[in-house]
This record gives sequence, C-alpha cells and structure tokens, in this order.
Amino acid sequence: MIEIIAATGNANKVKEFKEILGPEYDIKSLKDIGLAIDVVEDADTFYGNALIKAKAISEATGKIALADDSGLIVDALGGAPGVYSARYGGEDGNDILNRAKLLKEMEGVENRSARFHASIVLYYPDGKIIHTEGNTEGRILFEETGNNGFGYDCLFYSLDLEESFGTADSQAKNAVSHRGRALEALVKKLNQR
Repeated sequence: MIEIIAATGNANKVKEFKEILGPEYDIKSLKDIGLAIDVVEDADTFYGNALIKAKAISEATGKIALADDSGLIVDALGGAPGVYSARYGGEDGNDILNRAKLLKEMEGVENRSARFHASIVLYYPDGKIIHTEGNTEGRILFEETGNNGFGYDCLFYSLDLEESFGTADSQAKNAVSHRGRALEALVKKLNQR
C-alpha cells in the first residue's frame, strides 16, 4: 500500500480521493497526520495552485503529496468564479455565501453553461510531478436543488447525469465529476509505471 498525503483539510475531497484511487493507496489527510499548515494559493491557474500545495506538503512531510485545485467556470461570467471558487462570496470556504453570490450574478442571465475543472498534482519527495486534469460540463440552475455533495453541487446541473450534482449519489457523481475524471487519469498514469 502506497501512502499519500492529501494536501487538503476538506474531508469531502479526501473521501473522493479514497473512493476513486482505491484500496491500494493509503490516503491520509493533513488532519490524520496532525499537520497544520497554511499554504498560500496565489497562482492564477488551477495547476499552479495544485502544484504549490502538493510541493509544500511533500516538502513538509517527506512523503508523496496529492493536491487538487478545482473550481467552477461559468461562461456568462467570463470564467468566474474560476480559481476563486472557494472564496467567491468573500469568505474562504463559505459555501452558502459563494452560492448566494453566484445566484445573484446569474440573475436574468440566459446563457447558463458552465463546467467544473480540476487540476491534480502528485508530488514526490524527489521533485517528480505527475499532473492530470478533468472537466465536467453542465449549467447553472436557478435555485439550489438537492443536499448531496458540497460547494456548488446543488447549483450545477450535470449534462452527463441529467440531474443536479446535489441530487446525485456520490458514486454517480464521482463517475463523471471533474475531480473523478482527473483522478481516473492519474490512476491510468500510475498504472503505466
């Protein structure tokens, strides 16, 4: 079993990592290893932020680190919230404020096309990097639908599932989600080694 430190405090992300990567990987969160580290994500791309996090955690622990940076890209908003998805509403990690701002910005907007994007970086202590990306297409709903998932899930209608991520179960969502697709691409790269 290969130990990997997930460069996140988000329990939902860690759960997705474990579900998708499978039992051959021992995924531990920062909380699991008792590491409290605040990594400043100041890159202007998803890949840049994922790399910053993975490198910092690998250097701090001496172990393989897995980081993702992901977000919602809304066409009518010029790609916003994008890399600012977690702090779109003004307070980092406040899903309620983020969704409220998105709904306000989308009032009266006809073009509701959007996608979730994820950039995954696996960073090794020797500096080796494996990078993958994933997208899932959809549109922004007019109101919150469902209580499953987290973040913007209840406002995102998945074209693949033909339902809100907020009403989809985790297995169905993981099969088509941006993070799921990026992680599946990572598994393929790892299996080729």
